[in-house]
Amino acid sequence: MFSRVVNRPPPEMRKGLELMDARNGHVSRYSKGMIVIHWVTAVLIVAAWFTAEGGRHVVANPPLLHFSLGLAVLALTVPRLILRVVGQTPPPPDERRAWMALAAKIGHAVLYAFLIGLPLSGWYAASRLGVPVSFFGISLPTIAAPVQGAPGMIADIHENAGTVILYLAGLHALIAGWHHIVLRDGTLRRMSPL
Repeated sequence: MFSRVVNRPPPEMRKGLELMDARNGHVSRYSKGMIVIHWVTAVLIVAAWFTAEGGRHVVANPPLLHFSLGLAVLALTVPRLILRVVGQTPPPPDERRAWMALAAKIGHAVLYAFLIGLPLSGWYAASRLGVPVSFFGISLPTIAAPVQGAPGMIADIHENAGTVILYLAGLHALIAGWHHIVLRDGTLRRMSPL
C-alpha cells in the first residue's frame, strides 16, 4: 500500500560507502593497506621458500636474498598487527556462526605466530651459525652467540616450519574459496585486491 522511500546518496558520494555493510554500519572489506600487506606477504613467503638453503653449508654461501625476504615478512607483520588492533579488520560476514569466527581467530593467530616466528628463528639460526644477516644490504646484529657444532633445535624447527607455513597458507586459501563458492558470504571479496 505504501512504498518505502530509501534515500541513497548520489553516485559521486557513494565511492567509499561500498565498503560499509548496510545492516550494521561496519566496514565490510579490509583497508587497502591491509590488502596490499596481505598479498605482498604471501608473495614474500613463497619467494623466501624458493630461496631457502638448509644446513651447515649456508656458512660458506649465505642465502642473503632469503634472509632479506624473510625479514621483509617480519617487517610487514608489525604494521599488519597494528592495523588489526586499531580496527582495520572487518567483523566476520556471518556473526551467527560463532564457531567459524572462533576458528578464523585461531587460524589467524597460528598464521601470525608463523609470520613472526619464522623470520626470528631464521635470524637466530644464522646468528648461531656465525653467518652475518642483512636486510637488503643493511647489516643486522646477531641475536645469539655463534656455536661450533649444529645451530640447535630452533634451526631445525625453522627449516620445517618454512614448509608448514606454505601448507597453512594453502589451507587458508582453500577455506577462503569455500566461503566464496559454497557459503557465498563475501569473505574472499573482503581481501580481494580488485
